[in-house]
Amino acid sequence: MIGYYAHHHGSGHITRLQSITACLHESVWGLSSLQAPAGWTQPWTQLARDDTPSPSAAAAAGDVTAGGVLHWAPPLHEGLSARMAQLAEWIAQHRPQLLVVDVSVEVALLARLCGVPTVVVALPGRRLDRPHRLAHDSAEALLAPWPEGAHTDDWPSSWQDKVWCVGGISRFDGRSAAPVRMGARRPRRQVLVLWGSGGRSADRDAVAAARAAAPHWDWLERDPASSPSPDLWGELAAANVVVTHAGQNAVAEVAAARRPAVVIAQTRPFGEQEATAAAVNRLGAAVGLPSWPGAADWPALLERAASLGGTGWSRWSTGDGARKAACQLEALAGSVGAEGVA
Repeated sequence: MIGYYAHHHGSGHITRLQSITACLHESVWGLSSLQAPAGWTQPWTQLARDDTPSPSAAAAAGDVTAGGVLHWAPPLHEGLSARMAQLAEWIAQHRPQLLVVDVSVEVALLARLCGVPTVVVALPGRRLDRPHRLAHDSAEALLAPWPEGAHTDDWPSSWQDKVWCVGGISRFDGRSAAPVRMGARRPRRQVLVLWGSGGRSADRDAVAAARAAAPHWDWLERDPASSPSPDLWGELAAANVVVTHAGQNAVAEVAAARRPAVVIAQTRPFGEQEATAAAVNRLGAAVGLPSWPGAADWPALLERAASLGGTGWSRWSTGDGARKAACQLEALAGSVGAEGVA
């Protein structure tokens, strides 16, 4: 059995879990602070939260990084204690062959200390700090949901030797996007603006100013919090240009649809989205920007993206990233089961 831990922030980690586990033949046990996603049919353990108010932790007011060794370990936090106890008990009872960690340095280290080999899902950005090095160094493999050449140039050789660059992973992989056709019923081109559940970097006034600056385009804005899409795949396929934040799952979904795009970074820890926007721009997959541009820039940006087209996304995603990840996991689980880990 393979365990899979998914972080609770945003929806991307859970979505990636579902995409990969749908391709696995091995049984999977999900673990997260979130409830099991809709349609999940395998075992699931909902973990205690370690980021909620805790009277004991507040009284301690200690260093949550343990002197810079960890990212998040608030002293005397009841939720953290319960969470780690749950994980240790689950490992002792079920003896998984592997634990996929997406993402948590602390979960990865606890699992390895309990004797469970880990596969750490790598994230873009500056990840050479001490906690990331601990998690990455101790992992059996690093699962990278991006293509080779996107983010690993500054990695130590020991990480590059064990990374699986499988390309973008999307719930839409394998679908064929119909080409957008103009006609009498649709004389104007359409922009689809996508925000994620992690928030938005441009307010409605900024989007309205961009729309006003590009009056020959129709704009459709989707925000999971206020205007979720009833058919995201259909709206992607219908868009002439997609404007999206640089979250990994959003980028992978635009890549799966092969739509011309403007990918705009939002501020995230470790420069994650800035790195992704720079990578898609460098690889010629889309127009990548470090921040939301001024209103006057939008007409030229939309034309630039439309001219670039969407075929460059084939450099980012071949449509089978989840299957590649599943094959690697099953091969590693089989080798661990045959040889054991000291």
